[in-house]
Amino acid sequence: MAAVRVAVRRALAGLPPAGPVLVACSGGADSLALAAATAFVASRLGRLAGLVTVDHGLQDGSAERAAAVAEWAGRVGFDPVEAVPVTVAGRPGGPEAAARQARYQALTAAARRHRAVAVLLGHTRDDQAETVLLALARGAGPRGLAGMPARRELAGVPLLRPMLDVTRAQTRDACAALGLTPWEDPHNTDPSYARARVRADVLPALVAALGEGVLDNLARTARLLAADTAALDDLAAAALGTPQRPDSPRSDVPRSEGRLPDGSRTGKGSSDELSPDGCWSGGPLFGGLRVRDGGGLSVVALAGLPGAVRSRVLHAWARELGAPPGALSHRHVDALDALITAWRGQGATALPGGVRVCRRGGRLLPVD
Repeated sequence: MAAVRVAVRRALAGLPPAGPVLVACSGGADSLALAAATAFVASRLGRLAGLVTVDHGLQDGSAERAAAVAEWAGRVGFDPVEAVPVTVAGRPGGPEAAARQARYQALTAAARRHRAVAVLLGHTRDDQAETVLLALARGAGPRGLAGMPARRELAGVPLLRPMLDVTRAQTRDACAALGLTPWEDPHNTDPSYARARVRADVLPALVAALGEGVLDNLARTARLLAADTAALDDLAAAALGTPQRPDSPRSDVPRSEGRLPDGSRTGKGSSDELSPDGCWSGGPLFGGLRVRDGGGLSVVALAGLPGAVRSRVLHAWARELGAPPGALSHRHVDALDALITAWRGQGATALPGGVRVCRRGGRLLPVD
């Protein structure tokens, strides 16, 4: 229980003092331990804490389960408390993706209703290890292998995962110590789901072969790749001329100092300075080449970028043009990249959302 409480205290310490935090609680061991720890810590910090449980309506008795979680939450001091029914059927993607989309929509809507400063999610170190393995299996790049972030924003709502260094066994022990009986989601043991198969078969086999440390190592891999990915994303944003992300590791550099990504200062009034929107405008960064050229992107400037940065620039630009992020894959980015690195006079590249891009006059341009 102490491990979970310490994790929650650290997460709450960095939040604005005004406004409640909401705990997303299914009634399973992980989210139940998180909720119990939040109730304990928040009361001692003088912070309001609420709880939301989402009824996906996918199993018999789900409404009763949600009502029971809400009733318990009210008894231990959560306020506000909501049991929110959602409709999963008819959403795009498989059942897992559809349920996840419905759940997050319900959580962010609840956060906005109650002016919550954050929503706490109950993912553990074991969930992170599973996520990394699943990403490896589908051939994901660094972004996928970076796993679940400890913090991200969705629809303007901060989502926090305080327990990424807490094990699933610890959450079960915490529930047992408090006399709480977790709900066992049958989907977690249903072999028709890839994550359930990884949980039941793959992770135990890895632990048996390589020892308990393999779970920590997979989670550490995610943390390291997340840091590298954030740095590459910032370089791509600088090359494309878009503002840094608010949570970027480099976004706390004072803009007036005109620092470049390597930490060096720029001369006052030179073209190397940060622009008013916080972007590096040229100079030593990538040889001083500017990627944007009118309504398109300069092929020469793109060719001068490292491949890892160029692919991110192309991905971000495709999204600007209207390609849906969920449908935009590495194959589409590779096709755009071929217009730069393997140009043979080929025609326009088709992207999701009806977007088409061609190479003309030394530029990549959207086709009207």
